[in-house]
Amino acid sequence: MTKTPVCVLGLGLIGGSVLRAAVAAGREAFGYNRSVEGAQAARFDGFSASTDLTEALDWAAEREALIVLAVPMPAVSLLLGHIKDVAGECPLTDVISVKGAVLDAVRKAGLLDRYVGGHPMAGTAHSGWSAGNARLFVGAPWVLTVDEHVDARVWEQVMNLALDCHAVVVPAKSDEHDAAAASISHLPHLLAEALAETAGEVPLAFALAAGSFRDGTRVAATAPDLVRAMCEANADQLLPALDRALELLNQARESLAEKGSVAELVEAGHAARARYDSFSRPQIVTIAIGEEDWRSELAAAGRAGGVIRSALPVLGSRR
Repeated sequence: MTKTPVCVLGLGLIGGSVLRAAVAAGREAFGYNRSVEGAQAARFDGFSASTDLTEALDWAAEREALIVLAVPMPAVSLLLGHIKDVAGECPLTDVISVKGAVLDAVRKAGLLDRYVGGHPMAGTAHSGWSAGNARLFVGAPWVLTVDEHVDARVWEQVMNLALDCHAVVVPAKSDEHDAAAASISHLPHLLAEALAETAGEVPLAFALAAGSFRDGTRVAATAPDLVRAMCEANADQLLPALDRALELLNQARESLAEKGSVAELVEAGHAARARYDSFSRPQIVTIAIGEEDWRSELAAAGRAGGVIRSALPVLGSRR
């Protein structure tokens, strides 16, 4: 089977890793990066890349390539306008950490029928082309959206890209993804920032800091602009998660002040972590893409922890 070519717009940590993984899987691929340094570094490493967006999109249009948006959220609308003008018939996905905001932007650009949202749950605190790795996604959950507009053929193409990157595919609705990402990705960033700042105000703290502090603040090393972009774009879902965390911390503070105990929070957190450690990820094998109710069935399976480890069959292009 001929593999769909891939055009990656944005060659930072995630986009650069997608480009590397796509090429390693035998795909024809081309990358675009706004900065000269990023594009030059990619070319130096042997990849096709340009700082000319029109050149990249012409390449994609000629090959009916799968376009992968891998830029910060503030840049999405501008790129979508260019995609609409130059490569509007190409299938489209993204690797951005919020889905609702991207979905709205794609809808406004008139590209909804070609779009499947994506988010690989992988990364490091580093950024830029040099931070990328073709094996970054190995075994990582890669969310693919199954909203009502999603076309079965486009979903198949994006699924195959994620599997080629050696990720496991997790189907989800956009709003459910954003609520989950607020709790397990965006809130941890804010907690890490708060922990780092709190420790920075104690003179001896950094001299004594070891594993707990290092692990708890790892993501605080992420470039601030990237953290702001993901958190602010998901404000509607992040605010309730932040409120809940503050509620739990305030309850622990009151209990410590009044009773000298933080047992309730510590025991509840320990139990939740134990549930995570034993959480199963059964393989989804009985659903065919394009069959009746395939989107809702995949969403339910993903909600229960199911993942796709090998390509599902496809019955039709749209239902």
